[in-house]
Amino acid sequence: MRILIWHVHGSWTTSFVQGGHDYVLPVTPDRGPDGLGRARTWDWPASVREVPPDALAEEPVDLVVLQRPHERDLAERWLGRRPGRDVPAVYVEHNTPLGGVPDTPHPLAEQGEIPIVHVTGFNDLMWDPLGAPTAVIEHGVVDPGPRYTGELARAGVVVNDPVRRGRSVGTDLLPALAQEAGVDVFGMRVDQLPPIPALEVFEDLPQERLHDELAQRRVYVHTARWTSLGLSLIEAMHLGMPVVALGTTEAPFAVPADGGVVTTRRSELFAGARHFATSPQAAADAGAAARAYALERYGLKRFLADWDATLASVAATGSLP
Repeated sequence: MRILIWHVHGSWTTSFVQGGHDYVLPVTPDRGPDGLGRARTWDWPASVREVPPDALAEEPVDLVVLQRPHERDLAERWLGRRPGRDVPAVYVEHNTPLGGVPDTPHPLAEQGEIPIVHVTGFNDLMWDPLGAPTAVIEHGVVDPGPRYTGELARAGVVVNDPVRRGRSVGTDLLPALAQEAGVDVFGMRVDQLPPIPALEVFEDLPQERLHDELAQRRVYVHTARWTSLGLSLIEAMHLGMPVVALGTTEAPFAVPADGGVVTTRRSELFAGARHFATSPQAAADAGAAARAYALERYGLKRFLADWDATLASVAATGSLP
């Protein structure tokens, strides 16, 4: 199957393009948000091709994967076909709703042409589809392998745009967390953080190096209050890291009881990070449990099988399996 998809969410797309299809990615001269093309910090297979917008009409696309509302219009303009009518389409929702939760209508609410696939059950529960068909396909990641060493008695945090996103990703928690365990923050635009004692930043590392660096930290801390389930959390579990996470959105269902600490209390979040940072054996044991759970629930094979079934059904009938 030939699939048109935009490069929007690099980590998720890395898993998605491991399937047995041909993937067409729009690319523009400026490699802006609507034409980013192939990833530069992830390893993608040769089945992922960059195609300029003015050449897309010549591509025999079988199905369109949408991830942002305006992509419907982009696809119609660039392909010459309307997603959901002239070419099968599915919409992947990566995010939690904003605004009047739980009454927020989804951008593709009140239509039946394009099914909505959520990446977590929480997102499916909280968005109001107003009759639009929905399904859940949970994340799957390419297994980076059990790289955990925990040699640095510090916490690792992965977050993008911590200054702009603020409380939604728990940026306000970082100073106190750094005082408890010392924190290394990885991600895009983390260099915009103000100086914080006992906190170091690592700006936009390639994925391979990020995994190596993260696995050296004693514990992974997931500070997000209101985001979809971060793939960095699942990747940290695959690495074999113990996890300390805020118990919001999907996180309580993603971390096993013996894989770390999940809590809605600041004091317990900080205490959990301090405990693992100072207890190497407890950290290693919890990390091993986290990895075993992640391999079972968030493995790539299950993810791709779920998507293959969904893509085949949508391509054949326009509807979910």
